[in-house]
Amino acid sequence: MAEQGKKQIPLRLSAKLYNDIAAWAEDDFRSVNGQIEYLLTECVRQRKKNGKYVSEDIDVPPELDI
Repeated sequence: MAEQGKKQIPLRLSAKLYNDIAAWAEDDFRSVNGQIEYLLTECVRQRKKNGKYVSEDIDVPPELDI
């Protein structure tokens, strides 16, 4: 049974994007699903913080308060 409050959604990714996310997830000791959830959470958190989806300076890592 799914964790209460979590929704299951179908998601289609290109093979290249999936492989890139899988490699990143492995580096961060997460599952692919966990990595996608983490990335989406950070994107939403950043959007709420400053109203933008990505940093103006794309090459500068964001400061995260995790």
